[in-house]
Amino acid sequence: MRRPLIGVTGRRYRLDLIKGADERYGDRCVDSCMSDFATRIAEAGGLPVHLSYDTDATDVCQWLSGVVITGGQDVHPACWGGDTSVVRDIDPRTDPMVHDGARDEYEIALVRAALEREIPVLGVCRGLQVLNVALGGTLVADLPPGSVSHLSAEAAPTDGPDDHLVTFEPGSIAAGLFGEHATTNSWHHQAVDRCGTGLVVTGRTSDGVIESVELPGAPVLGVQWHPEWMNSADPTFTWIVQAAAAHCGDEMQRSLQ
Repeated sequence: MRRPLIGVTGRRYRLDLIKGADERYGDRCVDSCMSDFATRIAEAGGLPVHLSYDTDATDVCQWLSGVVITGGQDVHPACWGGDTSVVRDIDPRTDPMVHDGARDEYEIALVRAALEREIPVLGVCRGLQVLNVALGGTLVADLPPGSVSHLSAEAAPTDGPDDHLVTFEPGSIAAGLFGEHATTNSWHHQAVDRCGTGLVVTGRTSDGVIESVELPGAPVLGVQWHPEWMNSADPTFTWIVQAAAAHCGDEMQRSLQ
């Protein structure tokens, strides 16, 4: 059995954002993916491949056995009919913290193409939100302060402490991976508001914020935390690799019939 090929999304920005970069090439762009995703996927037995915005979503899904939509910028409110009046009009390639319409468009198309081909999908943080929007759901644009700190400085991309408790629905994929509860990190201020078509909520924090969603009957999981940065062993990447391997085997069986 071949190792499953799993596509991983990233972001695009100008080279002049990199400290010390040669100014002659500052207006050129680079595609970037967090290496932790590739490392975790490879450790779990998969073959990670980084996807640029130029990789046609429909065509590449003819080759992929799994898709991971990663974290990053906020999803633009225009994608779900939210308030666009607060959006800063800045080129996302020059400010990595603002919205990136090209990324939104690509990742939404990728999710839809993967679901069309019944390819396993894992959405991480922003990726959960993209999954929800791709299925017609809406987002909370900016979580109000509450009893749980969702945008925690301690949960930055380091080996810092974990942040809060998530409770999972019995019988869900998440509960099968983590049990009734899991302590996760937290680094987000957007969240799922209304679920997209078919999605169900399978995990929440004590303040009610949605931390995991699934598509019943399909290998689709969205998590609001960052499993690639968890200090302890996290089964999320084992799940996506195993689901992708099963899809790979199903594809091979169909080709032999």
